Amino acid sequence: MAGRYDSNPFDEEEVNPFADPTIRAKTSGQSNYGGGPFYTTHPGSVPAANSRLSPLPPEPADFSYDRGATIDIPLDTTKDLKKKEKELQSKEAELKKREQELKRREDAAARAGIVIEEKNWPAFFPIIHHDIANDIPIHLQRLQYFAFASLLGLVICLLWNLISTTAAWIRGEGVKIWFLAIIYFISGVPGGYVLWYRPLYRAMRTESALRYGWFFLFYAIHIGFCIFAAVAPPIIFKGKSLTGILPAIDVIGDHVIIGIFYFIGFGFFCVESLLSVWVIQQVYMYFRGSGKAAEMKRDAARGAMRAAL
Repeated sequence: MAGRYDSNPFDEEEVNPFADPTIRAKTSGQSNYGGGPFYTTHPGSVPAANSRLSPLPPEPADFSYDRGATIDIPLDTTKDLKKKEKELQSKEAELKKREQELKRREDAAARAGIVIEEKNWPAFFPIIHHDIANDIPIHLQRLQYFAFASLLGLVICLLWNLISTTAAWIRGEGVKIWFLAIIYFISGVPGGYVLWYRPLYRAMRTESALRYGWFFLFYAIHIGFCIFAAVAPPIIFKGKSLTGILPAIDVIGDHVIIGIFYFIGFGFFCVESLLSVWVIQQVYMYFRGSGKAAEMKRDAARGAMRAAL
């Protein structure tokens, strides 16, 4: 029978993790019943090796956690700041001086009648300055647009004339008419702009009597050429180099398609002639001041009022 003060065999044993593992194994293996050693491990197992936790390596002496350390950043001194401020002030003064000089030159050019024109037409490849809405007085803008339409009509007429003569050359009419058509085109289009359209544009812009006279002279020549091209008699120029009524009648008997091309060209030259006659008549009435100018101003004022309302 067990003694009264025998220990409880089911009590948990206190184990020191830092003790010698061999001693810990022996003490844990003794039985309270017989006093002999009792090993809880398997008989074939080997006791755990002697292992201890290695201490942490010491920190280097120069390692610092000081977060309040300052970093030396070179800053400009007061003298350098004043120097830069003076440089900026001198540059600003120089820019103001250049602006004043440019404005003075622009004012002098404006007083002398010199107008600075920026090329803006056509938009995809600007070659000329053209801004009727901003350059021409409002009561003359409608007339200027019709004059511009006559210039574009001349371009269409000469371009169609070149296409028609090219087709006639392919059909055996000779290469001479094709060369003449090219000459008409490359001389007529820039010639029309320089000789009569630009003088009219500047005359309406500045009310210059000399420019009006220049316009009347060369625009009359333009109208004469359009009427002549619409008929295209076989004199002066090679007859079939212009798409007039006479070459159209002559060609349609041999080549119907070429004849149709020539008849279309004849229609273009007729429309261009009528439009040009109307334009020169309106410009002349305005230039003479036969009540047309006042009427145009009243129409422009009424149109502006309607647009505002």
